[in-house]
Amino acid sequence: MKRKKIDWKTFLFYGFIGLLLISLLAPLFDLAPKPRELSFSQFLNDLDAGKISEVTVKGEVITGKTKEKLFFKTRAINYPNLIPELRSKNVSINVQDPAEGTWIWSLLLQIMFPLLFFGVIWWLLLRQASSANNQAMAFGKSVAKPLKGKTNVTFADVAGIDEAKEELREIVDFLKYPAKYHALGAKMPKGLLLMGAPGTGKTLLARAIAGEAEVPFFSISGSDFVEMFVGVGASRVRGVFKEARKQTPSIIFMDEIDAVGRHRGAGLGGGHDEREQTLNQLLVEMDGFDPKINIIVIAATNRPDILDPALLRPGRFDRQVVLDKPDIKGRKQILDIHSKGKPFSSDVDLEVVAKRTPGYTGADLENVLNEAAILTGRFNKKEVTMVEVEEAVDRVMAGPQRKSRVVSEKEKNIIAYHEVGHAVLSKILPDSDSVHKISVLPRGMALGYTLQLPTEEKHLISKGQILADISVLLGGRVAEEIFFGEITSGAQNDLLRATALAKKMVCEFGMSGLGPRTFGQKEHQIFLGRDIAEMKDYSDQTADGIDKEIEKIIEVCHVRARKLVKANKSKMEDIAKVLREKEVLEGESLKQALEGLTGEDA
Repeated sequence: MKRKKIDWKTFLFYGFIGLLLISLLAPLFDLAPKPRELSFSQFLNDLDAGKISEVTVKGEVITGKTKEKLFFKTRAINYPNLIPELRSKNVSINVQDPAEGTWIWSLLLQIMFPLLFFGVIWWLLLRQASSANNQAMAFGKSVAKPLKGKTNVTFADVAGIDEAKEELREIVDFLKYPAKYHALGAKMPKGLLLMGAPGTGKTLLARAIAGEAEVPFFSISGSDFVEMFVGVGASRVRGVFKEARKQTPSIIFMDEIDAVGRHRGAGLGGGHDEREQTLNQLLVEMDGFDPKINIIVIAATNRPDILDPALLRPGRFDRQVVLDKPDIKGRKQILDIHSKGKPFSSDVDLEVVAKRTPGYTGADLENVLNEAAILTGRFNKKEVTMVEVEEAVDRVMAGPQRKSRVVSEKEKNIIAYHEVGHAVLSKILPDSDSVHKISVLPRGMALGYTLQLPTEEKHLISKGQILADISVLLGGRVAEEIFFGEITSGAQNDLLRATALAKKMVCEFGMSGLGPRTFGQKEHQIFLGRDIAEMKDYSDQTADGIDKEIEKIIEVCHVRARKLVKANKSKMEDIAKVLREKEVLEGESLKQALEGLTGEDA
């Protein structure tokens, strides 16, 4: 253990203060044995008995010592025969002036103590001011945290992003064995940018590098560069690279680089914005690398669209690695990793969980298994079963079950038919995803929900699939119209999603009668980092055509949904009855309930 260095100046100062206080206060505390208090009459009796051997007279106070070596103290009165009697008994007599030494200590107490008090206060104020000044000067110092040896995460703990792992393995290998690449004339990449949605494992990959690489690893967040004082961010950038150069080869990891790497010229402060000064310094440092200095900068962001182009050019961030959401194979691997240390029962099938969680990121999957473990502890179970895992998936997807919400029988009946409308159309339409679960139990903000799961991973979506999705979304509203003759507000979110899909078909995908073109360009404020407007690059006549196309798509899907619901009206009544009784339909019971439906060809 490293010994702390002694501050000798402070030690000597406090030592001097302590000695001075002791020298001033010591006379006030008599360390001699405390004398016994005697009354004057008792003193005279002891004197007559010959017990007194020595006295000291100081004004009215008489102190002395008996022949048994005991000290005493008494106060004299106006007794003129005292001295003769003391002499007659052969007592040794000492006389002291009452004012002797008193004025010296009085002067010290009145002058030295105030001076000492104000001197200490003045020293403390100077010390505090010096400390504040040092702290202000430290604003510009590097706040990068070296992580070497402080993380147990390795590449084995990262799954679902194999391509990104290979890129980083190559970087780590380059740092470990640079001579191998220099012999081939290869130059080490200066920067690597990790791009992906939140939760896809960007920071986890960086921690894995810290666990794999046998080189110093400096970690810093983009927000660490942003301070109240102008120039602090640029100074910290210089400090980070200065520290990294001292320990080459090394890695600098910058998390959330979009905090300082946004497009220049878009800040509220114009060209002198603090963020822009920080970014300029970062560009200079990355471009000014000595080719022989092995320093790699790895940055992570989920908003690559707002980064300055100068950051993305070759020579700075040479490589840009996209971290996609994992496919079913990757999700299974991620679940295997996060299941370690959790006691699962034999009925838990992580393959089924992977199929049930399309679009989930690594962070979402970790949260699912953590929620399952928490639910198991809540129910006082020893093992995590599939029941808790299924409930955890529903909690992450739609929110916790709201058992406290009381739903009347009338509303429960409407909700049942509404959800059955979604499920029946999802089952019948061939381009739609298959239905996995129906529930009339309130969960999150929903009074009920129908869960659809794709049978396979999709990277493209066809026009037929979008039309089928819109029809399924309208199925709940159509069921209300047919079975109750009125509509409710329960389809609000369905209508919102259906309209958004229809608008994308027309304005973004070119899947309408207006032809293969897009309409409208989104404008976004880079400084704010989000879309704030949509530029209208078409005429008012075209705008009317867009509205008509959207209306046409919605109407076609609505008619299609009505036709299918009417064709299966009696069957839907049976399904709704079972759903009201069981409240949840899934698995084999759902499969049996949806058998015998009439399709579009009937």
